[in-house]
Amino acid sequence: MKTENYNPSVFEVKLAKAIMSCTKKLQEELGEDVRIIDSVENYQIDNPMITLHLEDGDGDVHELVIQVIQRPDKLGN
Repeated sequence: MKTENYNPSVFEVKLAKAIMSCTKKLQEELGEDVRIIDSVENYQIDNPMITLHLEDGDGDVHELVIQVIQRPDKLGN
């Protein structure tokens, strides 16, 4: 399939949505000392982004950002 639109691409959006759907599993993997308190998705922008707000065992809040980037297809493929 030749990708014609990269801003955002279909693959970027699908992967970002798949990651977002796994937040319960991510919470399990992070363990009991870290809690996901909020998640925000932005699928419409170039390079869709997911922002997770975490709270650690001390009550400190941290922000993690996952950005999905598809590189342009190689010429000649």
